[in-house]
Amino acid sequence: MKANDFRKREGFNGQKLIVLPKKIINDFLNNDAITRQLHITDIGYYPKARFHYAERNAGIGQHILIYCLEGYGWVEINKKRIEIGPSEFVVIPKNSSHRYGASEHKPWTIYWIHFKGELAAYIVELILKNVANFQPKLAYNEERIALFDDIYHTLEMGYSSDALRYVSMTFSHFLSSLMYERKFISPDHKAEEDIVECSVGFMKERIQTSVTLSELAEFSRLSVSHFSSIFKTKTGYSPIEYFNHLKIQHACQYLSFTDMSVKQVAITLGIHDPYYFTRMFTRLMGVSPTAYRKKQEHAF
Repeated sequence: MKANDFRKREGFNGQKLIVLPKKIINDFLNNDAITRQLHITDIGYYPKARFHYAERNAGIGQHILIYCLEGYGWVEINKKRIEIGPSEFVVIPKNSSHRYGASEHKPWTIYWIHFKGELAAYIVELILKNVANFQPKLAYNEERIALFDDIYHTLEMGYSSDALRYVSMTFSHFLSSLMYERKFISPDHKAEEDIVECSVGFMKERIQTSVTLSELAEFSRLSVSHFSSIFKTKTGYSPIEYFNHLKIQHACQYLSFTDMSVKQVAITLGIHDPYYFTRMFTRLMGVSPTAYRKKQEHAF
């Protein structure tokens, strides 16, 4: 055991642990086009981990994810202490001074992963940008746990190139379930749709008509400026620009699967100026509607 890296030596009843060999990391994970983007170096499960403790004053060369299922613990990152409870996870950026440990009275049960790769730092940045104090709150979800179990089981079976690529891509999905929880959980479990999701649903219902920014804001029961700000912050686009993207999405389907003329497609989508439609389609798709249709004729 390394200096400044202390842990309960006898382990925890029911614990699981896999540390990938350095040779596998250096020979394959760091070089393969898929896995070098994002890969796991260590993974484990510690149930009711009483006396669990680790301290790394200089951090480590991987990012650390700790997902608490039940019980309690704490994490200190760069001397800032964070209390961790059920259905919470914490991300420790690589090379960050840190300590963490389980509660003495109600010790945590945790899934944990060490990971790195060319995209890893950016993903951690996205996570931290969307949460306060490194610590997002999650709803318990069996599908997320199943992803972790799948990753662990796959690694347990060995380190074939296909297995390692599969783990990398599955881990990306696991991370997306943490970062974008509302999109991951099934609609039946959503407490409520947020303003942007509701307004996009309204757009889809009105896809064959025109919709003004004022109508969208009124539907959302917000002022035009407030609605526009919320919408662009979440999607990266203004509401009308996003609505046009949806129209072009449908236009591509009409051009691919029907014999409708370009003018008919435009009118069906509530755009009565076919020249305006053609310019908008060309700007977004990079080719004219006619050229797009010809290209699709040879694509299936």
